[in-house]
Amino acid sequence: MCYWYGVITAHLPVLFGVGALAGVVSTVVSLASVVSYPALLALGLPALSANVTNTVALVFTAVGATAGSQRELTGQRGLVLRLGLLTALGGATGAVLLMVTPSGTFELIAPWLIAGASLILLLRPKAGRLAERSTGEHGRLLRLALFTVAVYTGYFGAAGGILTLAVLSAMIDLPLVRVNAVKNVIAGLANGVAAVGFALFGPVRWDAVLPLAAGFLVGGWIGPALVRRLPGEALRVIVAVCGVAVAVKLGIDAYG
Repeated sequence: MCYWYGVITAHLPVLFGVGALAGVVSTVVSLASVVSYPALLALGLPALSANVTNTVALVFTAVGATAGSQRELTGQRGLVLRLGLLTALGGATGAVLLMVTPSGTFELIAPWLIAGASLILLLRPKAGRLAERSTGEHGRLLRLALFTVAVYTGYFGAAGGILTLAVLSAMIDLPLVRVNAVKNVIAGLANGVAAVGFALFGPVRWDAVLPLAAGFLVGGWIGPALVRRLPGEALRVIVAVCGVAVAVKLGIDAYG
C-alpha cells in the first residue's frame, strides 16, 4: 500500500491533467473514461480498483458541467428530475451488479451497444423524434432503454454518455447542445449513486480520486463553453464518430 501511495503521489499533476482533459472530453464527446480509465491502469491499479476509482472521481465532471451549463438547463428542471430519478436507480443497479458479478458479459456486449448507439446518433433523422412526455409504447420503451443505459453506466461505463445521448436525442425534441446538457446531469446522477456504493464497499483509491476529481471538476466546467461553439450537426457527427472508434477499440480488446 505504501508503494502505491508513493506512485500516486508522484503523479498528482499528471492525474489532475488527465482529469481536466477527461472532463472536457466528457462534456463534449461523452468519452471521459476512455481518457481517465487507461491512465489509472497505466499507474498500476488493478482493473476493478481503477474502474471504481474512476467512477467516484467522475462525479465531479457532472458537478462542473452543471455549473457551466446553466444557460442550456434553463427551464428543464422538471425534465432533469424525472429522468434523473430513472438514471439514479439504473446506476445503483449497475453498481450492485459490478460488486457481485464478473465484468466479462458487459465487456463483450459493450462494443455492440456503443457502436449501435453511435450509428443511431449519426443517422438519426431530424424529424420524427418523440417528446419526453409521450405516453405511448414508444415512450415507455425509450424510458426502459434509458434505465438500461444507466445500469450499464453504473456497471462498466465506457462511453456510457454516448449511449445516454443517443437515447435522449430520441426522447427530447430540443437542440443537441441542450440535450447534451441534460445528458451531463442525469448521467452524472447514475455515476453518483454508483459512486456512493463503491465508496462504501469498493476498492476505491482515494489518493488517486482527489487529483483526478479536481481535474474532472475543472474540465467539466470548461466543456460546456466549447460545446456552445460547435454547430449542432458537427457535435452530433463528432460524438458519433468517436463512439464508433471506441466501439472498435473495445471490440478488439474483448474479442481479440
